[in-house]
Amino acid sequence: MRLLIISLLASATVAAYAQSGTDIFLVDVKKQKGEFVLGPPRNCTQRPGYDNQPSFHPQRPWIYYSSFDAQGRADIKRYDWKKKVTVSVTQTTEREYSPTVTPDGKFLSCIVQRDNGAQDLGKYPIDGGQPTVIIDHLTVGYHTWINEGALLLFVLGEPMTLRWYDVATRKDTVLAASIGRSLHKIPGQAAMSFVQKETAQHWVVKQLDITTRQVSDYAETLPGREDIAWLPDGTLLSSDGDQLFWYDAVAAQWRPIATPTPLKGITRLAASADGKKLAVVVAE
Repeated sequence: MRLLIISLLASATVAAYAQSGTDIFLVDVKKQKGEFVLGPPRNCTQRPGYDNQPSFHPQRPWIYYSSFDAQGRADIKRYDWKKKVTVSVTQTTEREYSPTVTPDGKFLSCIVQRDNGAQDLGKYPIDGGQPTVIIDHLTVGYHTWINEGALLLFVLGEPMTLRWYDVATRKDTVLAASIGRSLHKIPGQAAMSFVQKETAQHWVVKQLDITTRQVSDYAETLPGREDIAWLPDGTLLSSDGDQLFWYDAVAAQWRPIATPTPLKGITRLAASADGKKLAVVVAE
């Protein structure tokens, strides 16, 4: 199993470095008379190479993301959309992914992939400083915070598993298997979401009640699409790769959002805390 996991990690690293470059576009979002109105997309990472996995700071006008250099090393960068300035948050010899502001706002948690094949979860002080390891005994692929004391994890293995992790006790509980990479807190609810790949053709957005830990279906994904985002009013967003969609829960139907400037090769999405901005990852 250890050899399998190391092989998976190595394959993921090579694929991430070798794949086509990606950029992150910032889009203003408004809702008028029940319809979404998007502003013109603005490229935040206009350079060759991989810039991906965006997340917003909950209060500051910042987007964090993972960025590869020419040697295939990934560091965390931060873009200030008001000042239009990019700074490096980490500059290490290892690789950092999936930057996420912790619930207390004091740290930036991220996946740390090491040269020996380990893939840990660590955190950096939000304004700079030395990192602290949170998890070093599981191979964490993706994560999101349930609250200050608990995490929802995507753990690599065969199959990939969803786990509830208690930070104080270091206990992890398997909740589901064959899951996707998109883990989120659902706004306004004591619930989290994840995507379960029930079959090769049938993927479902699941809702996890964090009080009872019961799992229920929320919506079928767009065909073959695992990347989603939630707006503060509870609207679920996704993309088929060429167009953005929102989920009409009453009609149980995905509805297209008119985009003033076409974006091609859309994958990951992230929404700001106030719902006024959307980060969209697209192919270069």
